Amino acid sequence: MQLIPLSALLAFLSLTSSAAAASDKPLKPCTAISPTTARFFDLNPMHRGPPAKDDNGKKKKSKDEDEGSSWHAKGYDYGANFTVNFCGPVVEELDKVVDLDKDLRKNVSAYYEQDGKTYAIGLENHEPVFRGRKLILNYTGGSLCPSSSSRRDLLPTTLDLSPREIVDGDGDDDDDDKNKDKDDKNKKKPSSSKRRKSSIISLLCDSDPLAKTSVSFVAAVDDCVYFFEGRSPHACGGVHVEKQALGPGGVFGVIVLIAVLVYLVGGCVYQRTVMHQRGWRQLPNYQMWAGIARFATDMFIILTSSCARFLPSRRGYSRVSLGQDSRGRSRRNDDEDRLIDNLDEEWDD
Repeated sequence: MQLIPLSALLAFLSLTSSAAAASDKPLKPCTAISPTTARFFDLNPMHRGPPAKDDNGKKKKSKDEDEGSSWHAKGYDYGANFTVNFCGPVVEELDKVVDLDKDLRKNVSAYYEQDGKTYAIGLENHEPVFRGRKLILNYTGGSLCPSSSSRRDLLPTTLDLSPREIVDGDGDDDDDDKNKDKDDKNKKKPSSSKRRKSSIISLLCDSDPLAKTSVSFVAAVDDCVYFFEGRSPHACGGVHVEKQALGPGGVFGVIVLIAVLVYLVGGCVYQRTVMHQRGWRQLPNYQMWAGIARFATDMFIILTSSCARFLPSRRGYSRVSLGQDSRGRSRRNDDEDRLIDNLDEEWDD
């Protein structure tokens, strides 16, 4: 029977099934796999955390001057500069943010300051997504967007000087009054839908090995949606290498275990069906294993018997003193001897 190829095949199938199960595991935060190129993208190195501190609580000096602060982007003609962080909140502490509760201020990932106020343009997000071949990081849930009416007030208005037709009649006046009432009701109803500021960061690959991560502002739509462009070597992607649950020794042990199981099961089936063996003789190569077992028992007996010579033992006879019991018995024997002697003398007389 050729059992080795079969065992190798079973081992290969078990390893492939474990690899498939590992591929179904969810990805780590701030990572993504391209659906078109299957490249793995890890944006965690682009995240900036708070500055490191020494034992005295002071900030440690670092070679990078920007370390310990978030990424900055110039707004140019927008009138404000932007502060952004990747896959996490900004490093700076925000005391007051427009239209955000105190609990949400710690989750702001992008903001800008204008007229002495701080506006959030998105809360943290750890799940980058692909739009075709574009890697996108989207932040939502910032400050409230300005209402459409306020934006209309900022636009220049023009008067309509075209002639109008005057129509007599009370019926038209009644219709005008009804239309005015409807307009007043519509004005009184507050708008239920409130949009919040959001940010979209398009991440591009910078293949220059000496290049550093940079963020640039692209555009803003209605002061509500902000577009940024980020360039970094970390956005180029690579091969996804997962940590194996089993090391080389574990994989070898699994292969050996599968080979032993195939040997035992296949051998038992063969001995039972083909050779018509029963009991222990169903085991493959029974004579060989029985000889090995007898050899092991003989060696055990030889070793134990040779070691028994070194055990302490008592040689010869030893007297045991019986104490008072022995004295009492000797006295009884003397009395019996005297009685027998007296009886003998009487018989002689």
